[in-house]
Amino acid sequence: MSLPLKRAAVLAPGAHTFDSDGATQRYHVYGSGPVCLAHPGGPGIHWEYLRVPELEEHLTMVYVEALGTGASGRLTTHPHGYTRERYSVALRRIIERLGGSKVYLLGHSHGAFVAAYHAIHHPDELAGIILYEGAPVTGPEHGAEAARRLQEFTAAHADRPELGDILAAFGAMQAISNDVQTLAVARGVLPAYFADYWGDEPRWAEVWEALRASYISGLDADGSHDLVDDRADLPRVAVPALVMVGRFDVICGPRWAQELHDLIPDSRLVVLEHSGHLGHLEEPERFAAAIRDFTLAPHPARSTTGAAERRMR
Repeated sequence: MSLPLKRAAVLAPGAHTFDSDGATQRYHVYGSGPVCLAHPGGPGIHWEYLRVPELEEHLTMVYVEALGTGASGRLTTHPHGYTRERYSVALRRIIERLGGSKVYLLGHSHGAFVAAYHAIHHPDELAGIILYEGAPVTGPEHGAEAARRLQEFTAAHADRPELGDILAAFGAMQAISNDVQTLAVARGVLPAYFADYWGDEPRWAEVWEALRASYISGLDADGSHDLVDDRADLPRVAVPALVMVGRFDVICGPRWAQELHDLIPDSRLVVLEHSGHLGHLEEPERFAAAIRDFTLAPHPARSTTGAAERRMR
């Protein structure tokens, strides 16, 4: 089979499944144009919420069904072991299966941390990255900022009778231990992930109903925390980068997007002014237009050395 025919087969519209280092890997293809892999958040949130039909008009969107979720396989160490490194390996296998050509990589929320890791360690596989609702760090500093943003959300919606349940769901995050609890918490906090959930509640209730999630601990196989601090590495990112954030995001808000933008040489920053954590649903046209412009625009050739030197000046 010739490479063009093989590439057409692995990028045919619909679901695809293959063996990836002993684990079942599934991905879903829609649209046409340059290839863009989309990695969902969580970890543990199923891929469907991240589908963006507006992008499929300009790009071949390859939605990754992350290991441990949906029909993709679970690691032998499940629910542990789903580190950024392991997800990056899975992305490499998908890219290899697609023929090895450079692709764009869109990561949302936890997926943005995965995308940053992949850009740092495997830039030669990428035409560019979209870090959508990400941050350069996790841990106490990130948690403190999220708590501050949640306080702002609480103050802004103090009159909502649902507020107590939302805050209780946030409080239950640390005690999650199975799929049922994971989905309950994901649905419980969902109103806080929109700029104005109650302004269009019937529409967002459909998102609530369609949401799916699997329990992923966030720990390495040995039970250690997979903490992130990319501040030293991001200035050496040598692939084109677009950073996107919703103005009202309580989890990975504008502070972190600005820091990512400042750290990554020549990156672009887009703030979705009427969105929370789910701008692709709240402002789909502007979201898609920003990514379309980024992926279809010519990007000058860059090198890791040049990027580092620019940051030192």
